[in-house]
Parts: sequence; C-alpha cells; structure tokens
Amino acid sequence: MLRPVVESIEPFGLTLLVVGIAMSVALLSNRISSRLRIPAPAIFLVGAAAASDLFPALGGLSVDVVEKVVTVALIMILFDGGMGIGVRKLRVAVTPILVVGVVGTLLTAAAMAVLAHLLFGVPWSLALLLGTALAPTDPAVVFSVLGNREVRGRAGVIIEGESGANDPVGIALLVSLLALGGDLHVGAIGAVAGTFAVQMVVGAAVGVGGGWLMLQAIRRLPLPSEGLYPLRTLAISVMLYGLATAAGGSGFLAVFIAGILLGDARAPFKREIERFHSSLAGLAEIVAFVVLGLTVSLSDVVRSGTLWVGFVLAVLLAFVVRPLLVGPLLLAVRLTVGERVFVLWSGLKGAVPILLGTYILAGGNSSDRLAYDVIFVVVAFSVVVQGGLVPTVAARCKVRMDEVEPRPFAMGIRLRDEPESAREYRVGPGAAAEGRTVAQLHRSENVWISVLVRDGVPVHLTGDTVLEAGDEVLLLAEPPAEPGPLFSSPH
Repeated sequence: MLRPVVESIEPFGLTLLVVGIAMSVALLSNRISSRLRIPAPAIFLVGAAAASDLFPALGGLSVDVVEKVVTVALIMILFDGGMGIGVRKLRVAVTPILVVGVVGTLLTAAAMAVLAHLLFGVPWSLALLLGTALAPTDPAVVFSVLGNREVRGRAGVIIEGESGANDPVGIALLVSLLALGGDLHVGAIGAVAGTFAVQMVVGAAVGVGGGWLMLQAIRRLPLPSEGLYPLRTLAISVMLYGLATAAGGSGFLAVFIAGILLGDARAPFKREIERFHSSLAGLAEIVAFVVLGLTVSLSDVVRSGTLWVGFVLAVLLAFVVRPLLVGPLLLAVRLTVGERVFVLWSGLKGAVPILLGTYILAGGNSSDRLAYDVIFVVVAFSVVVQGGLVPTVAARCKVRMDEVEPRPFAMGIRLRDEPESAREYRVGPGAAAEGRTVAQLHRSENVWISVLVRDGVPVHLTGDTVLEAGDEVLLLAEPPAEPGPLFSSPH
C-alpha cells in the first residue's frame, strides 16, 4: 500500500532537488556576472533560452502561465524599487522622472512603430504594439545593474525613477491598443487616450491611498512577531495591485507609488521589511528572466531572420531614437553633459518589454510570434551591450559610481516606542556638514552626533572629528528641528 505513495514522493523530491540546484547556480551567477561584466539578468535570460533549445520539454509553459508568473515578479520588483527611491530622493527629481517616464515613453513608442513599419514593412497595427512593447525601460535590469553601485547626484534617481514610472505607462498603453483589436481609425486615438488616462489616474490614487493606509497599519496595528511585518506589507502590495487592476487602473503604478511612500518613512521593524522585500525582489528577478527565457527558441530566432531585425531596431533605439527624443526632455534638468549621456545610455530594456510581448503573443498569429522574437533580441542587446557597458560609460562621462560593499555584520538596539529625536543620515558631497567638526555641529545646529561610521568602520568620536562625504551618522535632534538638509548634497 505504501508503494504508490513512495512512487509519487520520489519524483517530487527529484524535482525539488533540480529546482534547488538551479536556484543555487542562479544565485552564484552574480559572481560570474561581475567577472564577465555582463548583468546577471542577461545570464538568466539567454541561459534559459539556450536550455529550452537543448531540452524542448522546458519550453512547454503556456503564455498565460508566463504572464501571471512575471506579473507577480514585477509586483515584487516594483515595490522594492519604490522603497529604494523613497519620497526624499524622488522629490529631488520628480519632474524629470514624470516627463521622461511618460512623454519619453510615448515618443519612443511612436518612433519605434514608424521605424518597424518603414524599414521592415510591419503592418501598422502590429508596429504600434511592437513600438509600445519596446518603449519602457525595465526596473529589474536597472536595479540589478545599479544594485551594488551608488550613482551620485540626480542621474541615478532619474534612471531608477524612470524605470519604475514608465512601466505602468507602457503597459497601460499596450492594453489600451489591444482593446481596439487592430481597428485603427481617427476616433481610436481618443479611446486609447481615455483608457490610458483612467489607468494612470486610478493607479496613482490607489497607490497614494493604499501606501498611506499601509504605513498606518504598520505603525498602529501591532503584530505578535516581527517576522509577520514583512508578510503584511507583501500582502498589502499584492492587494493594491489587485484593487487597482479590478478598478480599471494600473496595478503596477499603484504598487510602485506605495513602495515610494513607505521608502523613507519611519516605521517599526522597517529594516526587517526592507531586507525581506530586497531578497524577494532578487528571487523575483531570477524567476522572471528564467521563465521569459524559456519561451524563446534561439534556433528559431536565427532561422526566422528576426535576429537581424531585432539587432537593427536595438541599435536605432539605443543610438538614435532615445538620444533624439528623450535627450531634449533632459535639457531643462540641471545635469552635466556627461550625466545626460549616462541617463540616456542607461535606459535598459528587460522583463517588462518581454512581458508586453507575451500580451501580443496571446493573439496566436505567426506575425505576433515574430514580433515577440524581435523583442527578445532587442532586450538581449540592451541587457548585454548597454548593461555591460554602464560602468564604462559612467567613467567616460565622469559620473561618480561608487561600489557599495556588503556589510554582513550589524549592531543596534531595539526600543519599545518610536524614538522621536533619533535620526540617521549619510553625509552627501558638498553638504553643509561636510568639513565641519563634531563640536561645531553640536554648538550651532542643535544636534548631538552619537555614532559615526566611515567606510564601514565605527569612528571614535571627539570634538575635533571632521565629517566627510559618505559618513553615516546617528544623531539626536530636539523637535521640531529637521537636520536633513544639513547632511544633503546641494541640488
């Protein structure tokens, strides 16, 4: 009687063994990525595509399953990305992020549609879908490439903010176009604009309201264990996506905005919440790119001729369309020429364009399949070539990009109630506190610096200790003092 049970358990155990090995290899690929100077998402994507050729059974995932898996992964990635930005950083560059994320995405979609139609004869209905799918940059790739690096100044905030803001724009635009069913006419423009506006407004409203409620729940509704706090934020973020989507809005925008509102807010067990969602986003990145890679056959891409089409469109997108259309949108922003070039180069494509490609692929036409393969080639070029050269371009453009070293050890104390006067800051380059002694700050700024960490090492404090850019300080400030500007870089 036990034999049937054993026979069912053993294959399942073997499956878990294979999955565990695959995940361990995927995590170690980050070390391979740093040696080869190729972003980890490229290894996941191209490696999975090659595996689906070698083992055809791996490519048996349905388009519907892929859409659902990648959608859940993007919820995790966007929420964690929003928390990484926060309100304070967003406030510095909110206007360029909105302009580049919305206007830039629409202009890029239109330009790529025109190029696909004129150069390769793609029908207008499919060309518009293809252009829209190629327009958004991708938070999974951007956050992965910049994850262990800190870009000084506005450039890094604009790149990260754009990658989160233009995903909901691109997705909402594609959904609006698909709703037309290929019936393009003058009146359709109004229909697309109306659907798009509803998605943006509803998504933003749910994100703002839901983010505020999430913060209140964390602060006012205690849970019996600290391990439950990250699970609650996960549950609420998924709920916000579902609520916004069911209401006809952009669920991705709602999740991203909620993450931003939680980003730099003071809340109990905040560090635990941040670590949990960072780990979850890393897992989601691996799953998303592996699943998307399994939907592509590299041999079919080569045989069908889409490799050449995708390569041409990728080069035009990186070197012509984005500089000519998005570049002018950055002229009003206070950036150096090098920073502008760096922002334009770092508009990386990734999981979102391929996810939009699955929406197109759901139509079932052979031309839709070709469009999907073209999107894959463009994404592969962007991740491998553009993503791999990001550090080189930053150096050539004189954009400061500091490596963030892992800090495996931490010290701290836990308090029952929220500390009203305790603040933690990083001294920014050019900040008012840079170059001043601890004694000077104590006398003139009504703050008391308790702990100073420099290059990951605690510094013994004396009155003559001089603060340097990059120092991390824990201080006490009497209300209503807000010492934040004292440690921030000038805009």
